[in-house]
Amino acid sequence: MPAYNAAETLSRTVAELDRTVIDEVVLVDDASTDQTVEVAHDLGLDPIRHDTNKGYGGNQKTCYGRALELGADIVVMVHPDYQYSPKLVPAMAAMIAYGEYDMVLGSRILAQNTIKRGMPAYKYVANRFLTLSENWLLGQKLSEYHTGLRAFSSELLASLPVDRNSDDFVFDNQMIAQAIIAGARVGELSCPTRYMDEASSINLRRSIKYGFGVLRTSGDYWLARRSIRTARYLDFDPAAERAARRQADKPETDKPPTEKAGKPETQKADKPARASQVSQ
Repeated sequence: MPAYNAAETLSRTVAELDRTVIDEVVLVDDASTDQTVEVAHDLGLDPIRHDTNKGYGGNQKTCYGRALELGADIVVMVHPDYQYSPKLVPAMAAMIAYGEYDMVLGSRILAQNTIKRGMPAYKYVANRFLTLSENWLLGQKLSEYHTGLRAFSSELLASLPVDRNSDDFVFDNQMIAQAIIAGARVGELSCPTRYMDEASSINLRRSIKYGFGVLRTSGDYWLARRSIRTARYLDFDPAAERAARRQADKPETDKPPTEKAGKPETQKADKPARASQVSQ
């Protein structure tokens, strides 16, 4: 859960998580100015706190890195502002666990009247325009790309160089483009959404910046697919990324031996088993 000033909504979000399915809850606080960290502790969580605000994308980088360190099999991101339903986490995880998808997006558009549920009309129009543009440039048929409810297989997540992505809101779209580059099977699930004063949102200026960032990301993908120009965040080998991640996550006893005085040291240690986990 990438958190920023979520003290008012965190308890409601955590209360609706099915802990019979979820093994670990990862909350990263991005230098909030309210009581988010204190509330997290009261709820029995062990939050990670950024000393300085790293941005929405920067927060997610820490979230996903920690989830992979824990050995999660499936990682689900839910915003702690209670805008998206935490009750859908098991359903999204199941879509991946049964091998049908590598990535699942909770859609605010599928099978519901989004405006009646409270989405401002201008945001709906922008969502439709950007989604149409992205589907054309990325060659997909998704109902939307801008949701804050997402699930990933650990294999896919370890394949993506997310650290190369923006620290801002366009991080989400860059990650989808990376997943498509990696050949991910992307599914969607209809997600009821709440619009309320406590829920996080971005102002008009940042919304415009985000919109241009989305179009640039789609253009980057289109150019990369045609070998015209490849942006750094899209220039990667999924298998090499997975191998590097596995090496980085190995315990010290499992890493290659070092040499001292011309004689190699030998170390023999069994790699500890990692439990299957669903992290959020």
